[in-house]
Amino acid sequence: MPHRKRYTAALLLPLLVASCGEFPETPGHGAAASDMSKVPDAVPKDEPRSHYGNPASYTVLGKTYTLLPECTGYHERGIASWYGPKFDGGRTSSGETYDMHTMTAANKVVPIPCYVRVTNLKNGRSVIVKINDRGPFVENRLIDLSYAAAGRLDMLGSGTALVDIQAVGTGATAAPPPASSTPAPAVPVTLPAVPGPVAGAAAVSTAATGTPPQLFLQVGAFATRSNADFLVQKLNATGIAAVFVLPVETGGHTLYKVRIGPLADVDSADRASAKLTQLGFPDAQVIIP
Repeated sequence: MPHRKRYTAALLLPLLVASCGEFPETPGHGAAASDMSKVPDAVPKDEPRSHYGNPASYTVLGKTYTLLPECTGYHERGIASWYGPKFDGGRTSSGETYDMHTMTAANKVVPIPCYVRVTNLKNGRSVIVKINDRGPFVENRLIDLSYAAAGRLDMLGSGTALVDIQAVGTGATAAPPPASSTPAPAVPVTLPAVPGPVAGAAAVSTAATGTPPQLFLQVGAFATRSNADFLVQKLNATGIAAVFVLPVETGGHTLYKVRIGPLADVDSADRASAKLTQLGFPDAQVIIP
């Protein structure tokens, strides 16, 4: 299971207690993975902001995070992980006790509490969780799901999943999973030598269309094509071959985005990120069109 760090103490307490663990090798605390299908979604309701866990900004591992002004409108795609027995019964950043058998999650930037719908882009399964904790403070992870939520999304075994996350209000329900489809084979990617991107690499790809989601890393974005091309050449010179420039029209101007991929899986993205950090590009962003 992939190694990961968790921060479970309330961020407004004098000390931020760091915990470090791994995904459990087997389900724990008397609950089998099959039982998770019976755990109901969190029910969104209007709640005041928690007295804990909502500073304007905070710093963990040398990186500063600034909270969004509100939960409404939050919508991102990224990589989800999950946390379970080693943290069960501990205190969350909201001050609540973490119960891995309920539908909760951790996120770095939304106000606490915040209710979101999380959809596994590979299989279309969807759940609603209450964000009441901070994290995950590891590279390339957007949300840390409870054991129950991960079970509902069928990602306990893999440890991670490509997900769509969208804030929801009162009365929201999770969409039923679509009919299953046979996923297309993943594009093999290794580092430092990697195959080039497929044609039309930026095309939208989700479970809703019956095709698997695609995973990229964005290394930079430039106002001029020449600067983007220079970065591509620099990365190619290090042995990274799956680099391309994606022109995007925005506000009447063209932005030239330098991306790597599509990557075969999360492990490939993690290896690519580590390589980029060594090369002086520590802030590559995960992109799931």
